[in-house]
Amino acid sequence: MADRLTATEDALLALDTAHHPNHVGAVDVFAPGPRGFDLARLAALVEDRLAYVPRYRMRLRHVPLNLAAPVWVDDEDFDLSYHVRASALPRPGSPEQLREFVGRVMARRLDHSRPLWEMYLVEGLAEDRFAVITKSHQLLVDGHDHVDIGQVLLDEVPDAGGLAAPGWEPRPEPTAVDLLVQTAVETVADPLRAVVGLRRGVTAALGTVVTVGEALGGGVGTAVGALAEDLMTGARPPADSPLTGVVGEQRRFASVVVPLSALKTLRVAHQCTINDVVLAVLTGALRSWLQARGQTSLPSTLTACVPMSVIDEDGAPSSLGSRVAPHLMRLPVGEPNALMRLHQVSHGTKAHKDTGLAVGARTITDIAGFAPTTLHSLGVRVAGQVVRRQHDLLITNVPGPQHPMHVDDARLVASYPVLPLGAGHILTIGVTSYDGEVFVGLNGDRDRVRDLDVLAQCVEEALAELAATVEQARTTRAPRRRRPRGEQPAG
Repeated sequence: MADRLTATEDALLALDTAHHPNHVGAVDVFAPGPRGFDLARLAALVEDRLAYVPRYRMRLRHVPLNLAAPVWVDDEDFDLSYHVRASALPRPGSPEQLREFVGRVMARRLDHSRPLWEMYLVEGLAEDRFAVITKSHQLLVDGHDHVDIGQVLLDEVPDAGGLAAPGWEPRPEPTAVDLLVQTAVETVADPLRAVVGLRRGVTAALGTVVTVGEALGGGVGTAVGALAEDLMTGARPPADSPLTGVVGEQRRFASVVVPLSALKTLRVAHQCTINDVVLAVLTGALRSWLQARGQTSLPSTLTACVPMSVIDEDGAPSSLGSRVAPHLMRLPVGEPNALMRLHQVSHGTKAHKDTGLAVGARTITDIAGFAPTTLHSLGVRVAGQVVRRQHDLLITNVPGPQHPMHVDDARLVASYPVLPLGAGHILTIGVTSYDGEVFVGLNGDRDRVRDLDVLAQCVEEALAELAATVEQARTTRAPRRRRPRGEQPAG
């Protein structure tokens, strides 16, 4: 039988609109190898690796009369050239031009009649570099059987070549009768699961949750109504949040890179974690940015949804069975002292670590391939399920491998995550550490966040402000000089 979307996945699909496209992106910049790189080479590599991400050759098929959630079917007309595309910037393309292009690409909703992903080769960057931009719908990635294509596209060594993947033959698509029979069987086996998956019910829920409950009636109607209400309103920012607003169809992207060594110095000096430092830097940046926007009265805190990897009871933490759980963090943007902000953030993250379920950065980086692309997608997915608990923004921070990765013979030199905007949220922040650097991707509503470049600058300034506390920490912890015997204290 065909794999059917779960109730939550069906709701995520219904919530994928022109204003809120539900795809997760990555902007990877490469330094070319001796042979150069072009669209044909990228397409050949992607075709070779598609066997390891089967959903990238599948599309969603709707059940007649929308009697149940859609199912995954092989796309018999799969066209790789539709999904892997080429573009170019006027040489030499500047970082600003690339960011503008990224914003336009990420604003466009994926075509639901095809496999839910796109990839762009962008040539013309300075120093003969090129970028690969990927867009993958949240439904393609679950972290267990299905990972992001970015995880299987990159290799630790250049010229890794093909992976001897088996050939692909699409399975015959089920007929309308097949789908109706499967729906009937599932309804008998599990009536609640079948009805909760109704596309019509979830879609109607977008207009009014009450209507869904009344239409379905009883406990089933209550379940569907609660699910839709949770996904629509549970993750919205508070009404008085400075990061709330009506989100349009266009996006604006900004990026910043900082040395990982600077964060490690702060980690050692203040006896905390890299994640603590990242969140403290972002807190300081948000504080300065809001002040620059004329925010006369800063809130004492902003609540960020910060997904973290936790141990899966059914699998090893270094496997694809690793799970990501939402964790709400209060970012003390109202605190003027950088060191106090770090201490408060560190105290907040410690509550999560004390559960004993947190997975360390080293364990995450042991996952095969370039795992950040998958983990960012999982982070976005769980953030959408933070039910009945409001937060101001989403921040994902994923450690990547600290050694070079390659596509063909080209070396990856930068990797910026691009997270989608949830309902009512005008800003998301993704962070990836890789090969000695930390890459921050900022995605915002184009009209509501016209000064996104200022926030990127504030990230650098907040890091410098926090770095100035290192000497203070060393002085505070410096051992007192032992007074020689017989020496009297001064005064």
